[in-house]
Amino acid sequence: MTIASRTTTDALIIGGGVAGATAAYTLGKAGYDVLLLSREVEEQESASNYAQGGIVFQGEDDSAEKLFGDVWKAGCGLNNELALHFLCDKGPKLVQELLIDTLETSFTQDENGDLDFTMEAAHGERRIIHSLDKTGNAIVSALYKELGNMKNVRVATQMTAIDLITPSHHSSRTQCRYEKKKVVGCYVLERSTNKVLTLFAKNTILATGGIGQVFLHTTNPSCARGDGIVMAYRAGAELINCEYMQFHPTSFYHPDANSFLISEAVRGEGGKLMNLKHEYFMGHYSSSGDLAPRDIAARAIHNEMIKTGNEFVLLDTSGISKSKSKIKARFPGIYEKCLQFGVDITKEPIPIVPAAHYFCGGIKVDLQGKTGIDNLYAVGETACSGIHGANRLASTSLLECLLWGNSAGEAIRQEDEELYPYCNDIPDWVSNNEEEIDPALIHQDKINIKTTMWNYVGIVRSEKRLHRAMKDLSYLRGRIDEFYRRANLTDELLGLRNMAQVALIVLQAALRNKKSIGCHYREDSVKTGNK
Repeated sequence: MTIASRTTTDALIIGGGVAGATAAYTLGKAGYDVLLLSREVEEQESASNYAQGGIVFQGEDDSAEKLFGDVWKAGCGLNNELALHFLCDKGPKLVQELLIDTLETSFTQDENGDLDFTMEAAHGERRIIHSLDKTGNAIVSALYKELGNMKNVRVATQMTAIDLITPSHHSSRTQCRYEKKKVVGCYVLERSTNKVLTLFAKNTILATGGIGQVFLHTTNPSCARGDGIVMAYRAGAELINCEYMQFHPTSFYHPDANSFLISEAVRGEGGKLMNLKHEYFMGHYSSSGDLAPRDIAARAIHNEMIKTGNEFVLLDTSGISKSKSKIKARFPGIYEKCLQFGVDITKEPIPIVPAAHYFCGGIKVDLQGKTGIDNLYAVGETACSGIHGANRLASTSLLECLLWGNSAGEAIRQEDEELYPYCNDIPDWVSNNEEEIDPALIHQDKINIKTTMWNYVGIVRSEKRLHRAMKDLSYLRGRIDEFYRRANLTDELLGLRNMAQVALIVLQAALRNKKSIGCHYREDSVKTGNK
């Protein structure tokens, strides 16, 4: 798709997962001119596309009150009550109306032709619907099928956002610096031409996903490097709950494989964790056993690895069913992926390790996805409405993406914004940087960020580790910023700069919060009773 170097649209959406695509669908259906940008080559590529387990709906004996209680407990009571009531009351209804009735998403059915409900850790009811183990892909595909029929919605790939455009910072009119801060678009690197586009929008929605790539082990795809969060931070948006990085207990372990998720539904269907001595251990750590909340399960695995000196533990699938075919039918994606590395999950346990999975913090937003900056919205994992509190309950993230993507779209429909006179006073991006980038240096700096965050700001934290990380990452961020000011713009350089900044944001939040709670586990605080 060809985009003019200076383009104006009603809504600019940066990020194409469930949250961004839902916002695009809501606005597109209302007749708005929408430009959706994806950093990836394929338009559907996103963290959402890899979501396995499912999406929260409403089980047979379920209720909004029961769901509220489960999410509240998992979040350690740090949840935003208003946002959580909104999710529990409105979320399942939107699943029915949009995903099931309108988009006819291909959710798995049982032998009677009814929706197949599954169970995941810390849920009190079987309330999760799924599309085998490829739920995110099913939802994303359904959304993009509809977007493809909307002539007023443009989807552009290989677009890397650089910085949000704010008149107070970018306008040539000096008086703009005294006005209330607002966003009127974004500077974007068009990677196919290596040109920087100046894209103006009446409203801008950030939906760039999480930050998993700043950790050595992660279930997140390469796009999850904090781009939207850092852009909003530079523009002056408020961030919240950034110490709460959730580590998924079960990602596949193999020396030659990048980490990929082993859905929590595997344990929900009867899988059990055991160490390399084939001892089941979760009963020693939680009365909920293998269905303990993710933070408890991740720390239990971490502890077992330290006790035994092993680099991984095992997930035993023998309890799922006596029938090998049921495992293959229920988890075809996981089965095929593991088999590529010589692990047949119908015959042997799965080697697993915890991995950075979901960012519970982010850009502070209200129930409509509005940030504290005019005309700037954030949805999905990029945003923090507070529903997750200190730890996310399984399968609530796709529901959050759907609900807040829709809510942001509906809110924008109520706006009547004018871009004039800002467009004429905003200059194009100017760069005189000429230094060539050495890929080896970019790679090494990324590894330094990832290993520092994993070792010092990971599953188990302490004051000493966090201070060590602060020294290392502060120096590294300064060196990267200096290089950024001299070098040619590339996607890799922009990503590295954002990774360095978001790593420090998480680190600073972890240092400030001396109370161990949820997925922010301070080992030194626990020893002194500061829970």
